Amino acid sequence: MSESSERQRVEAALRESEERLRLLHTLGEQTRSASDSAAVMATSARLLGEYLAVSRCAYADVEGDNDRFTLRDDWTAPGVPSTVGAYTLESFGSRAADELRAGQTLIVRDVEREISLTDGAVMFHALGIAAIVCCPLVKEGRLVAMMAVHQSSARDWSEREVTLVQDVVDRCWAHIERIRSLEALRRQDRRKDEFLATLAHELRNPLAPIRTGLNVLNMAPSPADSAKARAMMGRQLNHMVRLIDDLLDISRISRGKLELRREWIWLQSVLEDAVDASRASIEAAGHQLTVRMPEVPVWIAGDLTRLAQVLNNLLNNAAKFTPRGGKIELSALVEAGQAIIRVHDTGIGLAQDALPQVFDLFSQLDQSLTRAHGGLGVGLSLVRQLVEMHGGTVSAESEGVGRGSTFTVRIPAENALAPQAEPSVPTQSDVAPVPPARQRILVVDDNLDGADMLATMLDLSGY
Repeated sequence: MSESSERQRVEAALRESEERLRLLHTLGEQTRSASDSAAVMATSARLLGEYLAVSRCAYADVEGDNDRFTLRDDWTAPGVPSTVGAYTLESFGSRAADELRAGQTLIVRDVEREISLTDGAVMFHALGIAAIVCCPLVKEGRLVAMMAVHQSSARDWSEREVTLVQDVVDRCWAHIERIRSLEALRRQDRRKDEFLATLAHELRNPLAPIRTGLNVLNMAPSPADSAKARAMMGRQLNHMVRLIDDLLDISRISRGKLELRREWIWLQSVLEDAVDASRASIEAAGHQLTVRMPEVPVWIAGDLTRLAQVLNNLLNNAAKFTPRGGKIELSALVEAGQAIIRVHDTGIGLAQDALPQVFDLFSQLDQSLTRAHGGLGVGLSLVRQLVEMHGGTVSAESEGVGRGSTFTVRIPAENALAPQAEPSVPTQSDVAPVPPARQRILVVDDNLDGADMLATMLDLSGY
């Protein structure tokens, strides 16, 4: 090679390097202030597509099944149609699917020569793709996103072009991760603030009538008014206790302090306990409850109290968010070694975009719909965590707002190989009663008022 030719080659390489750096700088400048991941991808696709003079630059999100994906948007050269829509990896052939799932950049210079008609070429042709460079994003072993440049004619991609696509995509993913992290922090802050406001509201609600009830009792009312005040105070106090118990359970689970008391129990016993605990709220709302149990005893290894708590929460939610006189159905069956329990209601339902977050901690529906019903937004999170501690799963379904909801719990079950002994049920005869007068009780509490009042109650009971 002559000295002149070598100089021209070096100069061309320098120009290409400068143009590449200029592109990356422009990309950084135009996306630096972007607070929306879609805006980052759209700008990146346009700049990359124009720089490489390709037919199209597209990006996609991949679903959890590692196959279905949706092309969210694409930049196209004039006259080139868009490919926005839903697809599957398998429809593009085994080579594309295998390489992308493995985190490898897919490089095809000529679809006609490299991809067979029986293994993906038909889909490439349908989209007008004759050559492609596609970069995947793989997280925790799963393909989650892709970005690609398409050419409508065969193209011998150079190593520098492939590297440029990879560099641009890497910068996009990094920027988008930062944006999503900031969005997650902002959401978390909003939820925390909303939760604290809701907590204050929910605790104040029962405190106000309790204080009013005390004032009524201090006014020496009639026996009927006294009984009415005491009954109201008991209901409000029980409501506060349930709220605080849920918070304590969430705290214990998050710190790994909650332990299950596992034993062999009947599934039917879990359903019966949950119905008994929820019956008052269901009847107070005038709902019709239907219970469908398996015809034969079903054994599960679990904590009876905690599993009943799971279904009690779901039933109470159904009663709370179903207009008066609605229908609630609790059903259970065994299928493929799993107990499948469903709570269905004819209530206010769930919007499709709310379903993925419904089990998140402190997650609540539209405040305009839920404010009148109260709650801290921890009940369904507690349900999910208790079910997962039993090796199961819980899911939510709804056809939309106003069309009811269905919550499905799945936990391991045994039907054929059940223990021979029936679940033991404690009876009063198991423990011999001791007269109060023969018992002395030491009360210890760091709350002086609590200790004094408990001692007074015990004294009045004969201890």
